[in-house]
Amino acid sequence: MQKSTKGFEPHDHKLCVSSALTSAEALCLERCVQFTPVRRRVLEILLEAHAALGAYDVLARLNADGYGAKPPIAYRALSFLVEHGFAHRIERLNAFIACAHPGLQHDPMFMICRSCGNVAETETGKTLLDASADAAGFSIEQTVIEAEGLCPLCQTHDQHGAQRG
Repeated sequence: MQKSTKGFEPHDHKLCVSSALTSAEALCLERCVQFTPVRRRVLEILLEAHAALGAYDVLARLNADGYGAKPPIAYRALSFLVEHGFAHRIERLNAFIACAHPGLQHDPMFMICRSCGNVAETETGKTLLDASADAAGFSIEQTVIEAEGLCPLCQTHDQHGAQRG
């Protein structure tokens, strides 16, 4: 699979959302699992935000849309989306983000901007981890890496601020 980073570069957001929803619908049909209206709406909320959202942020949006305000509604939908590879849980932020590569088996790495909070997903390219695991006789089944730093836009603002100061 070709490595790609999604999250910091400009793109057609409407196309991004609609293609991800279409992909999720097709994958659910293929896997014979229900893509209920609540599950679809939660994925849509994550896609529209294009950012990591906490479960209570999702719940507030669901409530505003008339789905109710009971936490299990949001948690069940988020759990389904994570289980089926349509979303990821960002441990560092205790939040969720739509998957940039739905339907593909991959080991994501998340780059979290400490300034603006944007999150970008890329693939880990686990070669160093695999080599270390092999040397220890360990078999890696799943990897998630989270890195914190500055996104390109915030780096630019930092540089301009430092130049002025």
